[in-house]
Amino acid sequence: MDKWHSDFPVVQVRVARQTDQLAAIIRFYRDGLGLSVIGSFENHAGYDGVMFGLPGAAYHLEFVQHVDGSPGTSPNRENLLVFYIPDHEAVQRKAAQLQSMGYPRVPAENPYWEAHGAITIEDPDGWRIVLMPGTGLADP
Repeated sequence: MDKWHSDFPVVQVRVARQTDQLAAIIRFYRDGLGLSVIGSFENHAGYDGVMFGLPGAAYHLEFVQHVDGSPGTSPNRENLLVFYIPDHEAVQRKAAQLQSMGYPRVPAENPYWEAHGAITIEDPDGWRIVLMPGTGLADP
């Protein structure tokens, strides 16, 4: 499955969400996780934002902050952004780095993740990321 279906010829996917802590989000995803900033904007119809690129793919994360704040609900413990990392030691190093920045490991809601060696961490807004040892779909 290397290509999108011909009836749905997608060339890029961006996952976007609002935050009230854009500077902390940038620090977490850029400085903590090491994602590259591929774009940003200020005061676009009251929004500031940043886009992070995921290397080697047309997949992006976007975070926006509105001058009036963000309406809506907080995330639940099953809203996850999962990063599959083939090197178990790299998972441990990244978790230790985030811990040193004030983002400790939190218990996973679903026992699957911890049973498979994953580490769950909350970002500044309480949204959870999972650092999962392995390569993804090929893993059991």
